[in-house]
Amino acid sequence: MLYLHDVWVNWFEGEENGYGISHFHEWRKTDQIEILDQAPLLYVNKELYNYIENDMNDLPSEMLDMIYKRAYIRKNQKRIALDYSCILTNGIDILAIDTIGYQIPLRKSRLVPRQEQLVYQLIKGKKPKNFTLPINIPKKEYSILSLAPQYMIGLTRSERQLKQVLMIALDQLKTANNLEEMRYWLTEWNPKKYPFLHKMNEQEVWQALYDGIKEGWTTAHEELAVKLIKDQPFLEKMWGLEQAYDQDTFKLR
Repeated sequence: MLYLHDVWVNWFEGEENGYGISHFHEWRKTDQIEILDQAPLLYVNKELYNYIENDMNDLPSEMLDMIYKRAYIRKNQKRIALDYSCILTNGIDILAIDTIGYQIPLRKSRLVPRQEQLVYQLIKGKKPKNFTLPINIPKKEYSILSLAPQYMIGLTRSERQLKQVLMIALDQLKTANNLEEMRYWLTEWNPKKYPFLHKMNEQEVWQALYDGIKEGWTTAHEELAVKLIKDQPFLEKMWGLEQAYDQDTFKLR
């Protein structure tokens, strides 16, 4: 089995979408970086890699058996074994995972560039190992609180987080299902829709608003979000905390 040593990881917990696992250039000084003293490296096929990176499903039992207690973390000069942790690659993308004792990859991290290069060197000339995936894997479903990749890819970490806050506020608006309120916000977002509002029902107004907002991230998105979350302490706090983060990139010392 292949191994990596002294692996820097920045765990993102409970992340079911690959776009939410920030690459090294988006790591922050406020992130809690850990060091895997040793981690097994698995070269797997694209299907399994995507299954793990973009969902929160049980890992194949054969894979769990293979990596059991083969990874170690270094804490306070102590070497502690992790039940199920490893580095995965499909030959292009790379991901570190840790189940914290369960069978699901609850923690995921990218690697620093120099260790990514080492992964490519280690798998050179080798073939991916095939693991048996569960039968009838349910199709990945996306929602307003878990947007499809095409609506998030290309955004910065901060933009993704702020867009998530906007989507939470939008979901609350949908739940309330107040036609006049939705008409108001659609007019705020797209004034050109105003002449047609009286002909649109709740679902049509909502769909027009959602279809416009889910695309990209602009100053118009920010302005709408600030208005939508006004007087909602929880969302205002989330928004303020994100804007207050030190945006300086993490530097290896």
